[in-house]
Amino acid sequence: MSHYVKFTYERARPDIAPFDALAKVNACSRKLLELRLIGVDSNGVGFGNLSVRDGASGNFYITGSATGGLPELTPTDCVRVVAFDFAKNWLRYEGAAIPSSESLTHAAIYESDPSISAVIHCHDSILWRTRLDRVPTTSKAIAYGTPEMAYEIMRLFTVSDVRSSEISSWQDMKAAL
Repeated sequence: MSHYVKFTYERARPDIAPFDALAKVNACSRKLLELRLIGVDSNGVGFGNLSVRDGASGNFYITGSATGGLPELTPTDCVRVVAFDFAKNWLRYEGAAIPSSESLTHAAIYESDPSISAVIHCHDSILWRTRLDRVPTTSKAIAYGTPEMAYEIMRLFTVSDVRSSEISSWQDMKAAL
């Protein structure tokens, strides 16, 4: 188990078939890597991840743990999350990689809004400084990748205008991508 992943996981299958959205995930990933919004920090730790919903199912594909610095993702760098349980801090997946430490957070976003088809988790210090405490924000006391973070994400969807807030400069991000 990765020491960055805080939930238990169970591999249902050792591989995933190539998925249609992989080319788009790679295009987005390359641009985010170029902009240094995902990558590897000075300590060699990968950061940032992307996921895409698998059609109308509750399943989704997500980049694997520590893949933020890869210039080209293959199916072996991604997993398909096929089941999760926030209360048990657990998920089941298909694939060769270790699921991203943020897999349960992505699951909470998909669970909260069925219209969301993809999630981009990147690190932008300027965005952080300009938007912190000005948009719906999770509690600073909650650790990443925990059931508490998943519940906090779902809380934001029910008690705030997180769906309509410009949490990131989406128009700028879309133009850059």
